[in-house]
Amino acid sequence: EGYRNFATKLWNAARFAEMNSCVPVAGFDPAANKQTVNRWIVGEAMGLARRVAQATEAYRFDDASAALYQFVWGTFCDWYLEFAKPIFNGADQAAAAETRATVAWTIRHILRVLHPVMPFVTEELWAQFRLPGDKKLIQESWPPETSAPVDAAASAEMNWVVKLIE
Repeated sequence: EGYRNFATKLWNAARFAEMNSCVPVAGFDPAANKQTVNRWIVGEAMGLARRVAQATEAYRFDDASAALYQFVWGTFCDWYLEFAKPIFNGADQAAAAETRATVAWTIRHILRVLHPVMPFVTEELWAQFRLPGDKKLIQESWPPETSAPVDAAASAEMNWVVKLIE
């Protein structure tokens, strides 16, 4: 039941992205983000990929699954998407466009990291977030690239905000 709820949460996050016109942007560079919240989620996503790859290589599938669950449910869905809503509804169109592209990039990243654990759900969602010329998700390299920079200042600021709210 818990994993069904997790799959539903992931599916609903993809629907939320679709309803808010969050589509992959060809050539999008997450390192060029200006919004603190977007730099934060990119860094968190890079950390997720590294943690899952390390846990998998060490045959710690429980740790890999726990990292995936915590990031997707907590960091991405509960925090980042909530922080994105006011940006989508705000007057700053450049910030909204950057955030839409970052949401789509992050979902694609999540799907790539999550694919070995949930191949059928992730492949179906990948079809919604494919760029022209993309292969099927099963044909993509794993683990995904983790070269996007981690912005320590953005991480510190957003983690402070999360702790304050909690």
